[in-house]
This record gives sequence, C-alpha cells and structure tokens, in this order.
Amino acid sequence: MITLKEVVSKKDLKAFVKFPFDLYKDTPSWTPPIISQELKTFDKNDNPVFKDAEARLFLAYKSHKIVGRVAAIVNWLEVKNQDLRKMRFGWFDFIDDLEVSQALFDKVEAIGSAHQLEFAEGPVGFSNLDKVGVIDEGFDALTPMITWYNHPYYKKHYEAAGYAFEKKYIENRFPFKNVKPEFFMKAQELIKRRYKLRALKFSKTEEVMPYADKMFDLFNQSYASLSSFVEITDIQKAYFKKKFISFINPEYIKFVVDETDSLVAFAIVMPAYAKALQKINGRLFPFGFTQILKAKKQSKDVIFYLIGVHPDYQNKGVHAVIFNEYYNTFKEKDIQMCYRTPELEDNVAIHQIWKHFDPEIYRKRSTYKKNL
Repeated sequence: MITLKEVVSKKDLKAFVKFPFDLYKDTPSWTPPIISQELKTFDKNDNPVFKDAEARLFLAYKSHKIVGRVAAIVNWLEVKNQDLRKMRFGWFDFIDDLEVSQALFDKVEAIGSAHQLEFAEGPVGFSNLDKVGVIDEGFDALTPMITWYNHPYYKKHYEAAGYAFEKKYIENRFPFKNVKPEFFMKAQELIKRRYKLRALKFSKTEEVMPYADKMFDLFNQSYASLSSFVEITDIQKAYFKKKFISFINPEYIKFVVDETDSLVAFAIVMPAYAKALQKINGRLFPFGFTQILKAKKQSKDVIFYLIGVHPDYQNKGVHAVIFNEYYNTFKEKDIQMCYRTPELEDNVAIHQIWKHFDPEIYRKRSTYKKNL
C-alpha cells in the first residue's frame, strides 16, 4: 500500500531533498544537488517565487520507507497573466513501481483539478531558469548541475499514467577545437562598427552587478516568444543574482552594449561543476567550498547557460561578437569541451547560430502533458 505525506516540517523537507541521494547513489551519471540550496528553493521566506506561485510537496511511502516524491506547482503569473491554466510538477522521482508513480500523479492532478486548471505538465520547475524535462535518451552522460537526472524506466511511468510528449529538448556538446574563428572574427568587427557596439569584459563579480538587472530585463525580452515562458519579476532578480552569479566565473559573462551603454546582448557560461558536486555529495561543509572554488577556476569543461539578444538586434549577427569574446577567453583558459543546456528542439534560431561548431546531440529529454 502506498501512503502519501505532505511535507510540512523541516524534517520532511530534508527527507524530500535527500531522497534522490538514495535513489541514484549507484548511478555514475547522476550529479547531486547542493542540499542547502535545494532547501532554500522551497523556503517561502527565501525564494521570492512564492509571491506569485505556490508549491505543495509530497513524499510517497511504502512499508514505512520513502519511495517517491513530487512538487505540485502553480505559477499564478502563468495562469492569470497568460491565461495558461497549467498545473506544473517537478522534483519528481520514484522507484520502479507503477503504484508509486500513479499515486503521485493522482495527487498532482487532484490539485490541478481543484484549482480548475486544464492540464498538467512536467517535469518543470517554477520558471524558465529552473530545471526541465525527463531524459528520454542519453542516460550515460554525466548530468550538469543545472539539469535533472532520471532512470530509464521513468518514461514508461509517464505513459502508463496517460501522459504524452509535450515539449522536446536536446542537449548538445562540441570540443573547443571545433570552433573555427574565421566564421565570426571578421564578421564581429563589421557588426560592431555598423551598429556601434562594444563588448564588455569582467574580471570580478562586483563588476557584473551594475548590469545584472539589465540582463534579466533583456532575458525577459529575448525569451518572451518561447513557449511556456514566464517573466522574471523584479523581486526575483535579486534572488537569482544571489543564487547564480557567485557560481559563475566573471570572465565567462559577456555583455554587448550600444553607444548609449544599453545592453543589446548577453551570454552566461558556467564552469562544469558536476565532478566537484559528485565529490562533495551535496554538502558544502566542511570542504565542499574548496572543491567548488577549484572547479570554478580550473574546470576545462564549460556549459553555455544563457544567450540573449535584444529583439531589435536579432538576426543581425550580434552573436558573432559574443563568440569572438568567448573564443579568446577559452583559448587562454585551455577549455576542452563545451556543453549547452537543454534547448527546445523546435527553436530553429538558436540551433542555427551553433551550426559551424559541428555540435553533437548527446541527450534528449521531454516534458509530458495530460489534460485534466
């Protein structure tokens, strides 16, 4: 018999966060999250997303043992402002037992129906900056810290519960040696002259901060046309700056501004932290910080996290300026492998700008949907 328990105490929340550590403990491809960060994600006093969203967390028990978990999420900005009556769910993990997954699905769907929502979709987080998708192909590759991992049996659980593919994502990688500067070096000089643009370089995190809010504004503008986009609010900007910026080597943040110092493009690349996170197994204390700092400065693999171009400058080759800046930085740092975060399979524009690097699709993932 499966029993569901709603997370109401700190003890419950810790059990919710730590369940994957048991589920994936013998899985070489799984990258543990930082436990303290995961706890803060669901802290209503710390995460401002709860001003516009709600989440109910549930643990599934069988024979008094935790065998599954799920976060049932409603983003009211999405529901009310976009009239998209979607029941979100994420942080969805379970043993290979259809009775367990079905009990968790049933709970998510019941909450969605109670709110008069039209469909459930997952796995997704609160916003577009959260993790997304269940892996369909590519289980053996090491998982970046900014994505979820799952066992191969998950797909059959979604299908057994009546869920179908909704959005498909691909993850690409390419060795830095694939980058041929002749494809962008001359073009970026012409583009800078034509549109009176210049690239900004940073060596310290504090140098980035005066531009951070502008970056999130541009993020909202440049990604607004994508499906399931939820705007980052002003109060969330401060939270994301605190959560993400410290993990990024400032040399890996590139901004392009016009003659009025207005931001027209940005890109964020993160050092690959997966191997360091596996070593610390979710704990920053007492020595985890050392491993994270080492990876931040010395990792030879990088992850392209975000690239945004103002709508007025899209399709004008501005990405060539960004690539030129990264080429010079990565050559100096002796970067070996470049990875990209999950991108919508139907986002043709973003795929086109990478075509000269001969990228390899190494993982596919999807969200699943069911009408309520």
